[in-house]
Amino acid sequence: MVAIIVMEGEALTIRFPADLLVKANKIKEGSESLNDLVVEALEREVSRRRGWVLHQRIIARSETVKAKTGIQPASTDLIRSLKEDEGRRD
Repeated sequence: MVAIIVMEGEALTIRFPADLLVKANKIKEGSESLNDLVVEALEREVSRRRGWVLHQRIIARSETVKAKTGIQPASTDLIRSLKEDEGRRD
């Protein structure tokens, strides 16, 4: 199946595998158009990929900090004690 989508004066051709198109048509809700389904799926995928890029940046930054300062002790016990008012200096 080939879909031609016109956006802002430009046409975009998308080729869907026939079995994927059948699956998509089965999961559409009520009067939802195939366009709505594709747009929603693409928005989720773009968001997922952006999240993945940010996740990779966080990992890289963590590795940079670890290389400079070494492994830091876990702060869980400190946070717990502060929540329980131990060692607070108000």
